[in-house]
Amino acid sequence: MGLRRAHRLLAAAALMLAAACSSGGGGGEGSARTPPPLPSGSQDASGGRGPARLGEPRQLVGGLRVPWAVAFLPGGDALVTERDTARLLRVTPQGRVSVIGRVPGVEPGGEGGLMGVAVSPSFARDRLVYLYFTAADDNRVVRFRLDGGGVRDVRPIVTGIPKGGNHNGGRIAFGPDRMLYVATGEVYRTRLAQDRDSLGGKILRVAPDGRPAPGNPSGTRLWTLGHRNVQGMAWDERGRMYATEFGQDRFDEINRIERGRNYGWPEVEGVGGRDGFTDPLLTWSTAEASPSGLAYADGSLWAAGLRGRRLWQVPLDADGDAGRPIAHLQGRYGRLRAVVRAPDGSLWVTTSNHDGRGDPGPDDDRILVIPVSRPAS
Repeated sequence: MGLRRAHRLLAAAALMLAAACSSGGGGGEGSARTPPPLPSGSQDASGGRGPARLGEPRQLVGGLRVPWAVAFLPGGDALVTERDTARLLRVTPQGRVSVIGRVPGVEPGGEGGLMGVAVSPSFARDRLVYLYFTAADDNRVVRFRLDGGGVRDVRPIVTGIPKGGNHNGGRIAFGPDRMLYVATGEVYRTRLAQDRDSLGGKILRVAPDGRPAPGNPSGTRLWTLGHRNVQGMAWDERGRMYATEFGQDRFDEINRIERGRNYGWPEVEGVGGRDGFTDPLLTWSTAEASPSGLAYADGSLWAAGLRGRRLWQVPLDADGDAGRPIAHLQGRYGRLRAVVRAPDGSLWVTTSNHDGRGDPGPDDDRILVIPVSRPAS
């Protein structure tokens, strides 16, 4: 039996048991009910060497307020967004922090505010930085030129993404194809996820100027649909795309994202095995994860858990299938929001304990730097 099929059979069994055991509503990042945990495949998905190992975290920066996203500039410095202050920060690998500026037009509230950040693949030439934020009437993607003059001359390139108190999505990233991918949420209006005329509950794929990217399945900005609230995207070394997704009462997900596919929400949560919908690569109970940021490094996906308060490692095999998830840092730093692979190969992980659902410590919120290594073959 193939590993992916084994995952689906296990998930289907867990889904049936959860349906028998759970009741009532819920949702959001911290209020889902918890079914029995889902077993996953083999411990070692890496062809015999074993999965990558984490070193000891060190605190790079403290005293931040909901650092939501991190993107690296070519020289090694990072741009960091703060969701609720609307500040865009520059952080060096030595931990020096400077404020580039407050982003005009941001209206924070609930789970909305200044969220995603991405650096142009041609930054050395065009100096362009991209941001996703909640404005007065919508969520939107904007870009501006980083030229030492702060955040100014901000130009919207994608507007009309639905906004709400919850489920605003917000992650943006350039893929290996140099197109910009935009993760949106259905803002608790579940029908939007299946509505092809809405930008909510989707992953969008756009050209650097915001127009629909060449090769999109419908000629629009839509790349995939049927998402509840995507807040993490990553690509492996073969260009395969993965995304994290918040579940409601039962299952959080990592999905393998492929052109034009429908990931089921709200018709399916977790694995449904239904024609027309794509099942997740793996699932967790919502208490174990509530996954936000996602990175790929050294043969594994790394997912930051908010409610789960841990960093999940998901080893991948040569076919892109998932091995058994491994939990790191469980309960040690509280809610984890962003995880990004740095140019030196380490992981940068941010905490999110000031987001209204955490218990902030004196150093929160923080940026942690964690070395990653692979066992010798």
